[in-house]
Amino acid sequence: MDRHSISAAHEAALKKISELHAAKARSKHPLWQGLMQGKFSRPQVVEFLKQAGCIPLHNHHYHGYLYINCTDAAWRIRMAEVVYEEGTGRIFSDGVAHPELYLRLSEAFGISRTEMWGTEYGPGALGVRHFFESICSRNFLEGFAALALGAEASGPGVLGKVSIAFQKHYGLTEEQTKFYSVHEEADSDHSSGGADFLRQFATTDTDVALVVNSVRDSLTVLSGLWDDIWQRVQKVGDAAQRR
Repeated sequence: MDRHSISAAHEAALKKISELHAAKARSKHPLWQGLMQGKFSRPQVVEFLKQAGCIPLHNHHYHGYLYINCTDAAWRIRMAEVVYEEGTGRIFSDGVAHPELYLRLSEAFGISRTEMWGTEYGPGALGVRHFFESICSRNFLEGFAALALGAEASGPGVLGKVSIAFQKHYGLTEEQTKFYSVHEEADSDHSSGGADFLRQFATTDTDVALVVNSVRDSLTVLSGLWDDIWQRVQKVGDAAQRR
């Protein structure tokens, strides 16, 4: 492709990615709507937190591969900053690692660390773990597209509202809900630079198609996780009503 066609292809790809996000927006899913509105019982939130832990508690298996596989020195620095933040929290979360923030949030809902680490994941969570470990270790192009332009770009606008809802409806403190308030900002930062990424790494029609397909697959896998957790949350509620 010449420079003009590359630019046009990139603009078309970004438009398609935006459409994919609109079609599978977290804010439209009943699971996330219930969380933002504080509609679930505490046991239902516990079920959500345990299954959703497949992402933050195993993040090093995802972002770590992106740093290793990145062939560009400048972008490798960007990936190093992401890995550093996830592992230390020294950029956005006052020196508390993101998995630790998640464990503290879980403890606020009565989930011990042993229980959280020992969660028996359902098919949705297992699918997410397998997908992101696989695509992030495959190559940087597909991995970054799936994780940053797909998964992380789907959080801002929702996660901050969940943090507020946990404080308002479940009596948690701002500190206890910091995992979600931090990720409202951190995920926005991590998923930025889509146009720069395309210019740097998507230099052929095949590359552009791989980026779009990776984002599509990422959002599809995540949607499957939310569907699975939504069903589990409903079962917890049904079981409570039968008692």
